Amino acid sequence: MPANSRETSPETPWPLSHFSGKLKAHIEKVTPTWVEGQLVEFTLRNGNAWMTLRDLEQEVSFSAVAWRNVASGLDGVVQPGSRVVAQVRPNLYEKTGRLSLVTQQMRPVGLGDLLARVEQLKKQLAAEGLFAADRKKPLPLLPARIGLITGRDSDAKKDILRNTHARWSAAQFEIREVATQGAAAPVEVAAALAELDADQHVDVIVIARGGGALEEVVLPFSDERLIRAVAAARTPVVSAIGHEADRPLLDEVADVRASTPTGSAKLLVVDEALERENISQARARMSTGVQRMVAREAEWLSAVRSRPVLAQPETMVTVRAEELTGLRRRALVSVEASVARARDWVGQARARVTGLSPQSTLDRGYAVVQTHADDGALDAEGLPAARGGWQIVRDTETVAVGAPLRVMVARGELTARAARVIEAEDENGSREGST
Repeated sequence: MPANSRETSPETPWPLSHFSGKLKAHIEKVTPTWVEGQLVEFTLRNGNAWMTLRDLEQEVSFSAVAWRNVASGLDGVVQPGSRVVAQVRPNLYEKTGRLSLVTQQMRPVGLGDLLARVEQLKKQLAAEGLFAADRKKPLPLLPARIGLITGRDSDAKKDILRNTHARWSAAQFEIREVATQGAAAPVEVAAALAELDADQHVDVIVIARGGGALEEVVLPFSDERLIRAVAAARTPVVSAIGHEADRPLLDEVADVRASTPTGSAKLLVVDEALERENISQARARMSTGVQRMVAREAEWLSAVRSRPVLAQPETMVTVRAEELTGLRRRALVSVEASVARARDWVGQARARVTGLSPQSTLDRGYAVVQTHADDGALDAEGLPAARGGWQIVRDTETVAVGAPLRVMVARGELTARAARVIEAEDENGSREGST
């Protein structure tokens, strides 16, 4: 017989009893495990408890048995339909191949236990930063389409629709009706959230549920899978769970929390009537402001037009003409004064020049005497025939007795001969001699 299952073949199979024994030995190696579920059946027979455990969310169930020593402590402690945790070990009954769970311990899960789990999960998720304020997304000012996740035909749905449309009549909704209590609620809500989050036309998502018992409100909306789905959503999420006393973890992870489904309408849309009133008031203020500005500018324009420069614009030309006439007059006077001064200067300069000229000296009675330096040919009058060679007599030593002389007076010339030469006086007043 093959030693292990890998060596079996159609020619060398294991007997079914041998396979059953092997399987039982393998299963019994599993260490005792704590599991959680719902106790569906509980029957005591011969001191033993025969039970059925079902998963809280999935359609999975196991038969369980508690032998006499354990069953005696369960009677009256656990009830069918209650939520329990049990330490079980798998067991295979070889004759029928039936797998069951041998219960070693079992206890009911109370509300306090569940809330303690929620508190522990809250600390874990907060440490991961899922509740941080900087992760929260702002709500749109006026969403085009609102995603609503709520119970089937629930009052929360009706309240949100009625109050939202009362504030903004054009509001549009994309509604998903799911279970909002029980073990299936977190799964269905998370699936609806993923569907709405993928819709590009949805601008904000509201998860709403009315009031109820603590375990119906807090526990389903504190499920870790739902909380992580909300944290991963790209669309802003509003938590509208109507339970003020205890807040589910959905309130912590949501971008905005509304105390009630009715109150969420105030967060989703603006009040149309109030906005219209604000617009009317703004238009009135704008109209008043424009009128005030026009009136102020009209007053300013009237004041400008009343100024002399605009009331009598010719004044500006007249003033400039008078200024121009004055400037021309001053320019003319200045030019005339300059010409008179120049005329006087010219007259004085001419007088000085005239006073320094030889003619002026002659006019005062003086004469210029010239003698001829060459004793050449004489004309009929006995004067030198050559016109050149005459020189002014400055010293009697240059004139000999009988020398021809030429005397220039103020008007005309005279010719003469030197009849006598008188020497100049010395310092004592005597003359050296005379001829």
